[in-house]
Amino acid sequence: MTAAAMPRTSPAPAVHAPPRRVTPRWWADAGGLGAGVSLLIVTALWVGNGGVQQLAGGGPDAMSAIGRLTGLWASDLLLLQVLLMARIPLVERAFGQDRLARWHRWTGFTSFWMMIGHIVLITLGYAGAAHAGAVAELWDMIRTYPGMLLATAGTAAILMVVVTSIRAARRKLRYESWHLLHLYAYLGVGLALPHQLWTGTDFVGSAASTAYWWTLYAVSAGAVLVYRAGVPVWRNWRHRLVVSHVKPEGPGLTSVYLTGRALHTLPARAGQFFQWRFLDGPGWSRSHPYSLSATPNGRMLRITVKDLGDGSARVASLRPGTRALIEGPYGKLTGETYTGGPVVLLACGIGVTPLLSLLGDLPYAPGEATLIYRARTGAQAAFRSELDWFAAHRGVRIVYLLGPRATRASWLPAQYADHGDAEALSRIAPRIADSHVYVCGPDAWTQAARTAAAGAGVAPGRLHTELFSW
Repeated sequence: MTAAAMPRTSPAPAVHAPPRRVTPRWWADAGGLGAGVSLLIVTALWVGNGGVQQLAGGGPDAMSAIGRLTGLWASDLLLLQVLLMARIPLVERAFGQDRLARWHRWTGFTSFWMMIGHIVLITLGYAGAAHAGAVAELWDMIRTYPGMLLATAGTAAILMVVVTSIRAARRKLRYESWHLLHLYAYLGVGLALPHQLWTGTDFVGSAASTAYWWTLYAVSAGAVLVYRAGVPVWRNWRHRLVVSHVKPEGPGLTSVYLTGRALHTLPARAGQFFQWRFLDGPGWSRSHPYSLSATPNGRMLRITVKDLGDGSARVASLRPGTRALIEGPYGKLTGETYTGGPVVLLACGIGVTPLLSLLGDLPYAPGEATLIYRARTGAQAAFRSELDWFAAHRGVRIVYLLGPRATRASWLPAQYADHGDAEALSRIAPRIADSHVYVCGPDAWTQAARTAAAGAGVAPGRLHTELFSW
């Protein structure tokens, strides 16, 4: 475990440090509080519309009352789920994509099971009141209640999204297919609205209920239209990104350099990523998340793509002048909270790309930065010349950890797996406990590296990660 040599013959990457805008810490707390308050409001509206009195009636009335409440919670969480992934800049900056994705997933599954509970309880409550069978009552509700056919179709769309979001199902789908199916959640939300407005007492039973639900629907729809559609259209029209040239970086690894108009106004930071579409033929509509692999300098952007067999291989054949469409920038793996002092960056495989851009952005002093680069072989450790430049000109210590993965859950290669993970990290980076630590790589490796860093004494506020799993 030795530092790499430091030849001085590489071309210098551009070092660009944009003004640092720190996200206030209270934003995240305010977002969580807002989500909790929304559920309290929904519950209060249910109480105001006779929920407690109906519950006290017992029997079928109690089932219907609980069914109403679970339906309200399900609807509220479903709309909060839409807001979580609406790409709202304030929310993105407060939480980061990996946390938002986890909460989006948790909120989605919770909302789905509450929706199932709503359907079951309402059906049983209505069937009990009418002294009818549950199946017959459900069929009668679907056929005769206003908006119920649309709600049934919406439920089917949401069910498809939930099934394809289960990990076992996701592993069998390409990212593009999963992403396309996931968009049906918007259809499910839209199809449920008429049923809620036409037959939902808790939606239209009072002026407060009507105002709340229309506001929540309008904010959710507006956020999607503005940030998932309007902002990307505006940025693509303004910046008009095109491929400048393509450069192979190693086995199955390709860098794409892009130019455009007024790139100095694009609010991209080192460590962030965009969703990319290249207008090079069939399949252009499928987006892929690629991180910036060089510090944005206002003149050119660079991404580096690994051939993973999911459409990423075509990047190597891009021609100069090919138009690129972007959504973003996204991600919280940036240097906005770094104010100086030791910094340690842990990269595995293609995870080196955002950390490479951070090396050019962070204002560390010579000797304060250490990059630990995990790769299977020396040939797979890309960007050697650039890393050598950072070592020679900015005093970065580069440590390569090569070899096959360990048989246990570890961030170390097999040859060092007899060392404790935290102990090994402390030996490689003796100032680790006082450092800002940035980690990027495959999910399991990143989790092992996070655990090692925490075990080595890194404070939670100084441990920065971004996961790109879906």
